[in-house]
Amino acid sequence: MQHQPRPIDRPFWTPGVLVLLGFMIAGAVALLARFIGGLGYATNLSNATPWGIWIGLDVGSGVALAAGGFTTAALAHIFGRRAYEAVTRPALLTAALGYSFVAFAILVDIGRSWAIWKPMIFHNYNSALFEVAMCVMTYLTVLWIEMVPILAERFGQRVPLLAWLDKRLSAFMWVFIILGVVLSCMHQSSLGTLMVIAQTKMHVLWNTPFLPLLFLLSAFAVGYPMVIVETNLATTSLRLDNEMDVLGPLSRFTIVTLGAYLLVRLWDVLYRGALGAAFDGSAAANSFLAEVGLGVILPWILLLFPTVRGSRRGLFFSALLIVGGVVLNRVNVFIVAYTPHTATSPYFPAMAEILVTAGAVATIMFLYRVFVTWTPVLSAPKQEEVAS
Repeated sequence: MQHQPRPIDRPFWTPGVLVLLGFMIAGAVALLARFIGGLGYATNLSNATPWGIWIGLDVGSGVALAAGGFTTAALAHIFGRRAYEAVTRPALLTAALGYSFVAFAILVDIGRSWAIWKPMIFHNYNSALFEVAMCVMTYLTVLWIEMVPILAERFGQRVPLLAWLDKRLSAFMWVFIILGVVLSCMHQSSLGTLMVIAQTKMHVLWNTPFLPLLFLLSAFAVGYPMVIVETNLATTSLRLDNEMDVLGPLSRFTIVTLGAYLLVRLWDVLYRGALGAAFDGSAAANSFLAEVGLGVILPWILLLFPTVRGSRRGLFFSALLIVGGVVLNRVNVFIVAYTPHTATSPYFPAMAEILVTAGAVATIMFLYRVFVTWTPVLSAPKQEEVAS
């Protein structure tokens, strides 16, 4: 049964939401310690190790996992596959929240947080970070513009400004959709460019000039699996229709995108003669094998079987492996593979770093629940329909 997007009428304060609130409070306390005591007090970062999980996990992985927004929007609105409209709004919401917290993570990570506005005024056209900053900032704006119709549909009568914006933007929304796809492709690859610059400090398994292409291809590969994971989690926890009539066909695109990424990834290590380093037994080698073996090869093989694509559990498991593989890839590139020459000890995140990250993830999930409860994001039946 198909349902129109509508606010869900489910109890909001559930045990799961209270758990999220606990993580949010713990993260807020750690965040307070970071801003009062400084980075040196709250983190294990140093001049030799200037970034950790706030960049490798929060920013690197956050940007990649938000790719479901532009890939789904491109599929439904640019390529005209309207059958996937049911998952477009949740994907856009996840992307908007994800990119908002990417910006937040950068604000927390940089030493002089009050100077985060400076790239808007002082341009460095030779900097990969400048391009990332401009694209992320612009795309974040585009994402919230794309959210205007959803907000106007719910609050347009109470907030005339939303109704006015929705009316004015409706004729030009296709421009923002295309702009969002272009901007995403630019900064997804530029994050890889950042680590190409540090090639003398990179492990051989990830030290490649093709890193920008690999970052872009992995973003394409994880876009639809992330939509599958978030849709399954939302529909299960809120007792909604499982959307398998949409998610099953959507997974067929992942066979192509993930296969393309796998092909380039394996060709790269073979071309550079680096494959032998994957079997030397080191922690980096084992992390590479887990990233490629469990996060790429295994789910790609699983998705080749129609029985897996048609099974809710099988599809969720395969998509979760892909999401985990891309997260591990970003952690590998930014943390495991990156070895500063002046570092005196390996980096491991401090408790405050872990709590801030956990609190940020919990806040994203909490705000997602807020949005789907009060705005028409999910295709949800009414409570009495579920009960019957």
